[in-house]
Amino acid sequence: MAGPTGDVLRTDLVRALCEQWGLPPGRPAASSVPWTSDPHATPLAQLSRWAAGLHPDDIPCRVLKLAASQVLSQVASIRAGLEHPLGRMLISAFGHPVQSDPRAAAGVLAALGSWLNLDDTAYAGHLSNSTVAVPLAYAYARRLDGLSLLTAVVVANECAARITAAATLGPLRGQSAVHTHLAGAVAGRLYLERAPAPLWENAFGLAFAMPNWPLMRAFLASDARLFNTFTPVRTAMDACDAAEAGLRGASDIMEHQDGFLARFATVPLPEVITEGLGQRWHTETLSFKMHPGGPGIDAAVDCAMEIHRAIGPVHPDDVEEIVVEASLYTLFAGRRAARYVTGPGSPLGALVLDVPYPVATTLLTGEFAVEDFSSPRVDERRRWQLADRVRLEHDAEMTRELFRSEAPFGEAVREAGPLATPWLRDFGGDELVELVGEAEPGERDFSRSTKATGARVTVRLTDGRTVSRERLIPVGAAGPDTRARHSQLVREKFLSVGGPSEVADSVGRLHRMRARGVQRWVEAALMD
Repeated sequence: MAGPTGDVLRTDLVRALCEQWGLPPGRPAASSVPWTSDPHATPLAQLSRWAAGLHPDDIPCRVLKLAASQVLSQVASIRAGLEHPLGRMLISAFGHPVQSDPRAAAGVLAALGSWLNLDDTAYAGHLSNSTVAVPLAYAYARRLDGLSLLTAVVVANECAARITAAATLGPLRGQSAVHTHLAGAVAGRLYLERAPAPLWENAFGLAFAMPNWPLMRAFLASDARLFNTFTPVRTAMDACDAAEAGLRGASDIMEHQDGFLARFATVPLPEVITEGLGQRWHTETLSFKMHPGGPGIDAAVDCAMEIHRAIGPVHPDDVEEIVVEASLYTLFAGRRAARYVTGPGSPLGALVLDVPYPVATTLLTGEFAVEDFSSPRVDERRRWQLADRVRLEHDAEMTRELFRSEAPFGEAVREAGPLATPWLRDFGGDELVELVGEAEPGERDFSRSTKATGARVTVRLTDGRTVSRERLIPVGAAGPDTRARHSQLVREKFLSVGGPSEVADSVGRLHRMRARGVQRWVEAALMD
């Protein structure tokens, strides 16, 4: 039962986090910046003024702590990209991610961290590919301290997530919504450059003048996936340079009838761009990616790991069938990828969205890692034999729970109300409209947000045994467990890709590091 006891416990937890980080116990639970919406200003103008004026003391310590975990988690994703053969090709073309030119470094960091689908997500968007990559590049090159870095990450999160949320009920979602990185890159750079609000406004307007729209054929069937964040980050860097030189962008580019939302949103939500600024932190909706691939494979892999621990390696000859029950979201992505996944040699762009291959691999080996996407592992015949026995089924209750969550769609559906019905019908038919029903109002803030992308994996063996495991919220996804131990989870992720333990152990001190300390930390994280 919620009541004073729960409030006291939450207050004690926040106080303990602040004390652990050496922050003042009185750090506010929400921003102390007096913020009032200006009805005469455009959403971009209001967002720019708020973001340009934000101070580290205006951010709750729990949010800064999440940002520190986000940095370590995304650095782990970048390390994984560095080790893959395609990542090495990218570096040969554009240089190492640790370099003195922050513009070049930002694009490489963004690309390396994104294309294996090991990047973190939030409501709304795959934020970290820009909101961590760009601040990391600029903090390193411009010799900035750790608190500035973390504050820039939070500011970039808030700007990118809000603009992405405004277009969430549209044709692009997940990693295909690459416009997220136009906003994240502009905000991540300009905050560290202490740019005034009018410059932000122009840079946003210029960046969104020609927003990127990926073609699914290239996204799934070629190596062009490496550019899904590289290209918008480079566009955003150009927009910042142009704004600094005096070029002007359209401040009303978001809401205008000929603007961004008119083209990119089925149900435009321009009001969410400024809703709850300083009170409602989208950073609190972060989900940390513990396995490569997605969307929606995480819970299935978690379940397969549990089954492997229970019965040992699952061999193809011992299996009658494997059933993965999941939400419409998981089935939607999986079925699009399945057209391109034909066994060894399948394009990586499609394979990272596939469900049968990672589930089969995990049942065989007990884990699923980035190395499983490259030779010789991806060529193993047993994996594909077992993957052929995997069948996907829709679970209506999991779809219902998905839309009760804030991420990836639920909050947008609640914001839209009845206006969301055409989008829901287009995404999942009348069945989905009926499942979702009348959306209940959301929380005032995101301090209890969830991402319920669940799965149930059932293995039916030839000897008559059946083993099944179910998980509603994947390990690392937004929810109570992740809020309690995100630092531990991302540490495990970083170490699993070969990251040095001293880097993982020191991320909790990142907010206290001076500029040289940040440089040494980045070098140790990415150049060992």
